[in-house]
Amino acid sequence: MASPLIAVAVPPYQVQPLIETVFSLPASALEGVQARCAQAYGSEIYVGCSNGELLRFALQADDPNKSESYTLLSRQSVPLDKPIEDILLVPSISRALVQSDSQLHFYTIPSLDPVPSNIIRPIRQVVTFTVDYLHLKRPPFSGSSPVPQAVDLCVVKRNALLLFSLREKLFYQKEIPFPLGGTLARRIGNSLCISDRTEGNYNFVNLEKAENFPLLPLSQALDGDFIPEPSITVTGDDEYLICSWTGQNTLGLFINSNGDPVRGTLEWPAYPKAVCLDYPYITTLLPNDTIEIHNIDTQQLAQIVPAPASPSPFPERSRLISSLSGYLVPSTQRSSKMRIVPVRLLRGPEVAVS
Repeated sequence: MASPLIAVAVPPYQVQPLIETVFSLPASALEGVQARCAQAYGSEIYVGCSNGELLRFALQADDPNKSESYTLLSRQSVPLDKPIEDILLVPSISRALVQSDSQLHFYTIPSLDPVPSNIIRPIRQVVTFTVDYLHLKRPPFSGSSPVPQAVDLCVVKRNALLLFSLREKLFYQKEIPFPLGGTLARRIGNSLCISDRTEGNYNFVNLEKAENFPLLPLSQALDGDFIPEPSITVTGDDEYLICSWTGQNTLGLFINSNGDPVRGTLEWPAYPKAVCLDYPYITTLLPNDTIEIHNIDTQQLAQIVPAPASPSPFPERSRLISSLSGYLVPSTQRSSKMRIVPVRLLRGPEVAVS
């Protein structure tokens, strides 16, 4: 059972539409096309679609009498128009990493221009990938800044982990065998938390020593009717949160970068569809489309955002996505604040002239 609901010390979470219509194509061209993934940064949102399109939206307010809204600025297609599986933004080096058709492509942000293949060639046979969380937290690169530091990239292939250093070019570092086959990975420094394909476990890998050991099974249930998707969330500079299905509920276990348990344990009545960090809260999307918010320090349930009503223009919640560097939400009050209003002027005291 989840913890009893406690009072929220901050204003409650709300759901607000950002983009009402992702696709601007005619309905005849959109049959079966879906938004597969998205990332937000500052005033821009990047959306990856099942038809291979990469869309860039920006928050604009051209008319002070209208509310701000996200508008489509540009679109880009990945090679062969294959579905886009994942997008990761790395602001410190102005790059977007896009996975499609088992390949990792590199783009420049915010323009979304592809990096020429003579500078960085796409990486092939990619199962998944991850960038060092500590490097993702670096501030965005600007022209007045020093030369940006390289970021560490880990690419998971079928039976191996490939380590790279990425800046204006991609530099190969080394390969670590991983015969269990990785399916999802997150990295903090030289530690890697990864789920495997063969045993169905979460594993801890020391990338410096090339050592690994199992942590926890994805499912502890005796029957194998339900096979959960792996869930690994970085919750601090030295901490991961992993989810394990017990057959009746889901446990969330915090582990540090040595693979040792820390904090307490979270609990959900079902296996989450998505887990995100918004410190000091963990937001979780459940299969019934409700969103539960837990306090990460106390592990207490702080708020439940109910599922949307059926007449809602957004009847289904398929995923939660966090934005490490923050993003802008359209203001519902800005238009009224920008409206021309009469202002009474007060005269100062009259001064006698001799």
